[in-house]
Amino acid sequence: MLFGKTGAKHTKAPKQPKIAGKKLFSSRTVVGIFCIILAFVITFGVAPLVNRFSDRKIDIVRLRTDVERGQIIDGEDIEVVSVGSHNLPGDVIKDADAVIGKYAATDLYAGDYLFDGKLSTDNKSADDVLLGLKGEKVAVSVSIGNFAEGLSGKLENGDVVSVIIYDKEADTSYIPAELKYVKVITATTSDGIDMDKAEGGVKLETVTLLVTPEQAERLAYYNSATDIHFALVYRGEADKADAFIRIQDEYIRSHHIDNTPKAEEGSNG
Repeated sequence: MLFGKTGAKHTKAPKQPKIAGKKLFSSRTVVGIFCIILAFVITFGVAPLVNRFSDRKIDIVRLRTDVERGQIIDGEDIEVVSVGSHNLPGDVIKDADAVIGKYAATDLYAGDYLFDGKLSTDNKSADDVLLGLKGEKVAVSVSIGNFAEGLSGKLENGDVVSVIIYDKEADTSYIPAELKYVKVITATTSDGIDMDKAEGGVKLETVTLLVTPEQAERLAYYNSATDIHFALVYRGEADKADAFIRIQDEYIRSHHIDNTPKAEEGSNG
């Protein structure tokens, strides 16, 4: 037995056993607190901002009446209203001046919001013009007697022309005051194909014009009684072309066109 050794070796105290779930409990507590804080931020910070943005109003242009394809849109057809900006397309038209005077590129209905794709700066398509007739103007076709009478096949939709009449009895030509400025809707081949859809080299047989009913009666008479030539006055921007037509319309409003048959006048006189 060894009794002389000193400094007996001390044994380490046993470690305390880990309490299961203590660290996990702490993590859940932190996550819970974080979620509560996040909920407060969303409720009292983000949500009011979203609601404020959703409630923000913006002025846009909306149709008040139905407008058929090809019709010109005026101030009575539209209204400016305030609507919520949330989910509102960015290209919706907000300025009434950007709409007035343009043509409907498709059928439009009351309540529609307006976009550039629904509008056209002109309605040179024959279909657009014909669909846009309201009664104030009519479409009438006259024959092209020969190549020269139809401007050598160079007439285009939307052209403004003067109608030249050849008086066989007086052996002279003149432009009737009521037919000084007339808009061409289209020219057509004998197969009924419009010039803007026909291939090159075709022969045009008729010219269709946009006129008042009184002008249409006069043109029908000239078409059957004499030769008609067309002189190009203007080709280009729709606004400038319409200015010529407004001058003609004003003349017709202030000057009565007498389409009474001569034979009838004689029997009544």
